[in-house]
Amino acid sequence: MLAYTARRLLMLIPVLLGMSLIVFAVVHAIPGDPAKTIAGDKATPEQLQEIRKNLGLDQPVYIQYFKYLQALLQGDLGTSLVNKTKISEEIGPFLAATAELSFVAIAIALFFGINLGILSTWRQNSWLDYGSMFIALIGVSIPIFWLGLMEQWLFAQELGWFPSNGRLDPRMEYEPITYFYIIDALLFGDMAMLGDVLKHILLPAIALGTIPMAIIARMTRSSMLEVMRSDYVRTARAKGISEFLVIYKHTLKNAMIPILTVVGLQLGLLLGGAVLTETIFSWPGVGRYIYDAINSRDYPVIQSGILVLAFIFVMINLIVDLLYAWIDPRIQYGKE
Repeated sequence: MLAYTARRLLMLIPVLLGMSLIVFAVVHAIPGDPAKTIAGDKATPEQLQEIRKNLGLDQPVYIQYFKYLQALLQGDLGTSLVNKTKISEEIGPFLAATAELSFVAIAIALFFGINLGILSTWRQNSWLDYGSMFIALIGVSIPIFWLGLMEQWLFAQELGWFPSNGRLDPRMEYEPITYFYIIDALLFGDMAMLGDVLKHILLPAIALGTIPMAIIARMTRSSMLEVMRSDYVRTARAKGISEFLVIYKHTLKNAMIPILTVVGLQLGLLLGGAVLTETIFSWPGVGRYIYDAINSRDYPVIQSGILVLAFIFVMINLIVDLLYAWIDPRIQYGKE
């Protein structure tokens, strides 16, 4: 296992190098001039040239890339052209906001997706099966932006049950520790803050989790149906074990490998693809952070933000691969 993990970590090096090259090339192909972003539209050509020289933008592209790569190897993600702050210092709260939203969304998707899939398997070809898969079909078909807007209209505007945007009531005094508001509320022992955080996160998490929920439900049904035909499941039933234990103890664990694969992929996509949800609900996450950087032609933020998300995505895939062996002991890495 350790040897396999070490090999996978070494494989990350060419992956991240290739990603850094692709991101650098794509970002520099975006129309616009960073010097004009900094100096404004009324800047003289001499001022613009001076800014380009200070930023190294007057040098050949390959030299700019190698300097960027050298800074990355030293742990320097660069400096925002707009805010004039270190990206490594300002990106943390945005990553925490997106990670918290993604984890809550995937938790909702797991709970409802797995149980819908189990319900569909338990009563195959019944109205419960068709109803569960119909719900999954609706979940994967509804556009996130439309669902988010409908949630805001119904639950925030009409019923007033939940706030429509943000992470926390601005009237609450809060000194962040981890920037994960749920964890910080628990650390402070502040139940009022915890309740307010959960009320703020519920609507965007539901909107973000509908598509993963539908995919998990369909994958659970497919995987469970295959495992339910196994001899050991028939043996467990013949011994008189309750149907609940047969499904949740004997069947679900052995059906988890493809489900876990889907969960890992969906979590990686949620971490990097929550731009619509974050925009609709004014959620200060990394997707919206990069989107704002694109609009302002803040090249260092775009490059470093995408690269950080790519690193997180490949690390999630590594963790999922390692979890395979924990769920199914028959899987042994590093052995022929």
